[in-house]
Amino acid sequence: MALQVGDIVEGKVTGLKPFGAFVSLPEGKTGLVHISEVSYEFVQDISAVLEDGQAVTVKVLSIAPDGKIALSIKRTQPAPERGARPQGGSPRPAARRPKREEKPRVWQPKPAAPQGEMSFEDMMARYKSRSEEKIADLKRVTENHRGGYSRRRG
Repeated sequence: MALQVGDIVEGKVTGLKPFGAFVSLPEGKTGLVHISEVSYEFVQDISAVLEDGQAVTVKVLSIAPDGKIALSIKRTQPAPERGARPQGGSPRPAARRPKREEKPRVWQPKPAAPQGEMSFEDMMARYKSRSEEKIADLKRVTENHRGGYSRRRG
């Protein structure tokens, strides 16, 4: 019987690497279980979950044209409940989230600052100084993104 995608078969762990485990399959074939396919929980160190020579049940995920076989252990197990957290994790309390308003939020412009009795020249001077500040801020941010801008060429 040839292996096909979706088959669930018994295998034996033949080697452990930091990225996954090699599993010997029926008919003398070998496949790889990537570390992300070992368990539904996060696995930092694969040797903490599997050991060399251990019998495992695996599902065939894919068979590449060059003969590489991708396997999964976690897909042979029932999926955890949606919303359930693995051990060690604690659910976030709902009280920490701010409550949303019932009505949708709509953008409102900021009210204009009271200007009092300013002359035209005073308003122009204020506009010019604010404009120069904005340009200086923009240049500083742009130069920081570029890693230091210099005007030298050549």
